[in-house]
Amino acid sequence: MAHAHITPSNIHLKWSRNIPPALTVPSGTTLTFDLRDGLNNQITPASTAAHIADLDWAQTDPAFGPVFVEGAAPGDVLRVDVLELAPAAYGWTAILPGLGLLADEFPAPQLKLWDLSAVAATGFAEFKAGIRVPARPFLGVMGLAPPTDGDFSTMPPYDWGGNLDCKHLTQGATLYLPVQAPGALFSCGDGHAAQGDGEVCGTAIETPMTARLRLTVERGKPWVRSPHFLTPPGPLPERGREYAAVGIDADLREAARKGVRGAIDWLVAERGLTREEAYMLCSVVADLKIVEAVDMPHYAVACSVPLSVFVDDKS
Repeated sequence: MAHAHITPSNIHLKWSRNIPPALTVPSGTTLTFDLRDGLNNQITPASTAAHIADLDWAQTDPAFGPVFVEGAAPGDVLRVDVLELAPAAYGWTAILPGLGLLADEFPAPQLKLWDLSAVAATGFAEFKAGIRVPARPFLGVMGLAPPTDGDFSTMPPYDWGGNLDCKHLTQGATLYLPVQAPGALFSCGDGHAAQGDGEVCGTAIETPMTARLRLTVERGKPWVRSPHFLTPPGPLPERGREYAAVGIDADLREAARKGVRGAIDWLVAERGLTREEAYMLCSVVADLKIVEAVDMPHYAVACSVPLSVFVDDKS
């Protein structure tokens, strides 16, 4: 087929199984995406905090696609390999009224513009003199069509993906999403140059992004009932790559419980442990990470298991 490419014109602002696909591709296809930022490029290098009052909030968290993957059916899993991510030469972080974990304590809008032009060469972005932030580009939004008719907001995360805002989905990571509709109907967006777990003020280093992803249908993984992911090798040798299951719920404790259950299910299915063994192993080695804390009505908590504990594993 011709080069598979999604442009900014392939935009949608709701999740729906009834959006016509922008492309239809075979399983295993590599695609490139030219993506606008999480506010559809309404903030530019010329913007100031005064511009925040004029933002159109209906354009929040646009998704680009969808891509119909041949052979994908409910019950399957769509594997998304993150092959390459390139942020734009600028980014921004803002305090947006009403958004963030401490929104009641920070009511006034603020805007921080970032120069990202040297990120590819240095690996860092300067916050201010004496403070530099490691660049770890990722896509905040990666998701599939929902299982039912109707329109769903692009702002929160769901079991089929969406606005996960998971900083661990960097270049070299793999995301596994449970297919809910024929063709999976994958879309992505919301480029970030860096973010902390939780994205507590409601924004990361938001930036337009060019992404290269590979979409592959996998079967026989019924334990993937929410987003799961495999990280690239990490900076801590003792942890290395990690496999994580993401629990999503309106209650933070229940989201954590779902994440742990997902990790247990994976350990039983792919590592041959009993449920009791898996539960104890999670307590000893797994980390709970609040990857998304601000996009209500859902929290997202990842239960992350380091593959380095499996001494015969070559992953």
